[in-house]
Amino acid sequence: MSDAPVTHIDPAAFRADPYPVLARMRAEAPVTFVPELGATLFTRRDDIFTQEKRIEVFSSLQPDGLMTRLMGENMMRKDGADHQAERRALFPALSPRTVRDHWLAEFSAAAETILADLKPKGRCDLVRDYAMPVSAEALKAITGLRRMPAPEMDRVSQGMIDGCANYAGDPAIEAHCHDCTASIDAHIDMMLPEVTARPDHSALSVMRVAGLPMGSIRANIKLIISGGQNEPRDAIAGTIWALLRHPDQLARIHAGHATWAQAFDEYARWMSPIGMSPRRVARVDTTCGVTFQPEDRVFFMFSSAGRDEAHFDAPDRFDISRDTGPAISFGAGPHFCAGAAAARALIADVALPAFAHLPDLALDGPAPFAGWAFRGPLSVPVRWKA
Repeated sequence: MSDAPVTHIDPAAFRADPYPVLARMRAEAPVTFVPELGATLFTRRDDIFTQEKRIEVFSSLQPDGLMTRLMGENMMRKDGADHQAERRALFPALSPRTVRDHWLAEFSAAAETILADLKPKGRCDLVRDYAMPVSAEALKAITGLRRMPAPEMDRVSQGMIDGCANYAGDPAIEAHCHDCTASIDAHIDMMLPEVTARPDHSALSVMRVAGLPMGSIRANIKLIISGGQNEPRDAIAGTIWALLRHPDQLARIHAGHATWAQAFDEYARWMSPIGMSPRRVARVDTTCGVTFQPEDRVFFMFSSAGRDEAHFDAPDRFDISRDTGPAISFGAGPHFCAGAAAARALIADVALPAFAHLPDLALDGPAPFAGWAFRGPLSVPVRWKA
């Protein structure tokens, strides 16, 4: 275990709202060991930006980590040449050009269909009824698992997320995660004959064409689902919620004085759908005044980096006019999110403008949030003029 100063947390309170505790950590112990998480947390933006790149010390390779045990060894749990080889194999499915020329039209068509069904109803739960199916339909196309129903895509994604954040070792959460990964494997098996006979732009197809072994393909499809469903879902619903809570900022977008991309970037900085990234210490090292031992667990807290007072004035305030350039919402090092272009297109180019133009759109009740490793609204009730 590292010799970092110790900070205790209340896990339930941390899940409900981690930001007050993270602010105290940044001020008092920016690198701190949290016994309740069994990890040393980096909380300042510049430390995370620098240390995440030191893969020889803070390794992504975690053979005994939760993600590897539950989902298989995907490219996010590899470093160096092994990571780059799998990233290159996947790139044709997620490149900015592929997103622009192929996926964007599919994203728009799916969102329009979902919205057309919702419009006459005049109210909905933004998370369940819009953000979830919009994200799921996009993910079905990108992964190649087109026969998986949208609610099942959401279920298996959440099940894996819960499993990978199950540091308390709850056996029921682990069992549910295994059920979810089995469902994904079954849908991969279902689609393999189709993408083999007719290769396409999907992740399943391009990794197959690149010759990756099936174990890697399965693990990487699970990785894409674990990040590609809940994070866009939560960012779509959360950004609209934030704009409705700040109508002056929504008005600036409608007037052409700000963009949907600015709103998304600010929300991702402020509420951080991806709250942290874990690492395993590979060798003895001293940094930031703390000595780490091999096999120590480290969490790079992206959520804390987004509210670092050294880079953001009044960081707890949602303000789409601020410069979000220093934010590292998608990561900072070699593991920068491979799906960033697809996420930006889905959220800022399609989902936000389509829904937020509904007439007289307004919040229709409280919107509870939860999570610290992954964070988002549990529900966002809204209404509009049907």
